[in-house]
Amino acid sequence: MSEPLNTRKTRKSAFMERLLDGVEVEWKSLGEVYKFQYGKGNTIPKTGGNYPVYGSNGIVGTHNEFNSKDSPVIGHIGAYAGIVNWGKGKHFVTYNGIICKLINENVHPIYAYYHLLKQDFNSMAKKSSQPFVSYKELNKVEIPIPPFSVQKEIVRILDTFTELTAELTAELTARKKQYAYYRDELLSFESTKDTKSAKNVEWKTLGEIGEFQRGKRFVKTDMISEGIPCIHYGEMYTHYGTWADKTKSFVSKELVENKKLRIAEKGDVVIVAAGETIEDIGRGTAWLGDDGVVIHDACFSYRSILNPKYVAYFSRTKHFHDQIRRHISSGKISAIHAKGLSKVVIPVPSPEEQQRIVTILDKFDTLTASISEGLPKEIALRKKQYEYYRELLLTFPAMAGTATGTTTGTT
Repeated sequence: MSEPLNTRKTRKSAFMERLLDGVEVEWKSLGEVYKFQYGKGNTIPKTGGNYPVYGSNGIVGTHNEFNSKDSPVIGHIGAYAGIVNWGKGKHFVTYNGIICKLINENVHPIYAYYHLLKQDFNSMAKKSSQPFVSYKELNKVEIPIPPFSVQKEIVRILDTFTELTAELTAELTARKKQYAYYRDELLSFESTKDTKSAKNVEWKTLGEIGEFQRGKRFVKTDMISEGIPCIHYGEMYTHYGTWADKTKSFVSKELVENKKLRIAEKGDVVIVAAGETIEDIGRGTAWLGDDGVVIHDACFSYRSILNPKYVAYFSRTKHFHDQIRRHISSGKISAIHAKGLSKVVIPVPSPEEQQRIVTILDKFDTLTASISEGLPKEIALRKKQYEYYRELLLTFPAMAGTATGTTTGTT
């Protein structure tokens, strides 16, 4: 049973009063805490070097010069305008980022950084074809500044949650690498040691044992919250894993009929056929929903005699991608056609062996990808816990009658 809102507020107030112990809290504008300046250069430096290069959303390359050190970087322009990252050590910031240089010695650098993370700078972005955040607007934002000792204690508590999440994320990354290695080994059938699983395996092209159907075009504005299930190619990268029985998006029945949109049926594998990089191409998702699903024209549905999840897992192996690479056309958007996909050679063991492999890989997949169990669930819970305490520890009452001023822990 969830805690009543009034009880939460009372408990939060009592916690902050104990932490502040009657001391004063000042409010300062970010312009009094940081000197903001735009980074340098409209393009990513191509010289290479020892220093990481930060754009609007993290590291995008390396350079032989630096223009900032151990300080936050706020996304300045583009889709990631307002996103906050920590620039560790000496680093170079492009024009796509805003350098945040601490100028107030009474403010702990990490305390100020946590306040930047708490802000919704993205909502401040000027809405245009290229959204951007102005440091003149950043200067006006105000944050509470308790005594340095209190700032340090807040940082200590929040760092504990941050480090725990980082440890879990590192463990998940290691598990994913382990899983990818084991998946590739399991689906290679190249080992002669395991004669039981290696024998009776045929090697067939995808074109020999199945057929591809390309989807038809629809746009994001066609997608609605209810209707006929659909998969847009962009969602294949952000939402879908090796299998699905429900969709995130839908289109209307009228659109399906008027445009004669194409549908993948239960047991088909939806394969993405376009992306910004070659590495993006070819990921497969086994469709296991009882109803058919409309597919985008940058996707294929593949129907075969094979276990659909077996095919989906194979589509994520290095062996699969090594084969399709030569058939991908490069450009602003990379793409592959059905003819290229049909030439991919896949090992075909017995149906029983396919199911055995799927069962093993499902367990790994749950551990590394499921948001309802395994490490992803644990990380999500820790992030929620961190966000709760960040909100608790960084929210102070403003002085009555004004947003800026001084308040005490007993307000």
